[in-house]
Amino acid sequence: MIALLQRVSEAEVTVDGESVARIGPGLLALIGVERGDTGREADKLAHRMLTLRLFDDEQGRMNHDIAQAGGQLLLVSQFTLAADTRSGRRPGFSTAAAPELARPLFDGFVQTVRTSHPHAGTGRFGAQMRIALVNDGPVTFHLRVEPATTTR
Repeated sequence: MIALLQRVSEAEVTVDGESVARIGPGLLALIGVERGDTGREADKLAHRMLTLRLFDDEQGRMNHDIAQAGGQLLLVSQFTLAADTRSGRRPGFSTAAAPELARPLFDGFVQTVRTSHPHAGTGRFGAQMRIALVNDGPVTFHLRVEPATTTR
């Protein structure tokens, strides 16, 4: 499972010209679900995102997590994060989870996040969305939680 985190001053998701979620200072998290991901990866990624110290303390050092900073969250599913771009000129999506598998994992991820951060907004899964944001810093991080491999 993949997350692209952007610290923002504000962000908004619209679908068909309608605002579906808007936040002030906090994190915009674009989430990609890959084949082989399970609830374990979703929970691990949620915990990692919520506990990373990405916000400035009084000395201007990144020492606060989102809760300590009083930040808001906007979670948006984005299957293109799972694209294979290693060769050719067109991205391949064979590494992305199929929508019928990705949606429950994304929804579970959102529920896990909301247990610690209840007011997390979301986009609309599978919709054509427009995202407006003001990147703060800019501060952007790429997180990836690999599925556990089994040995025989």
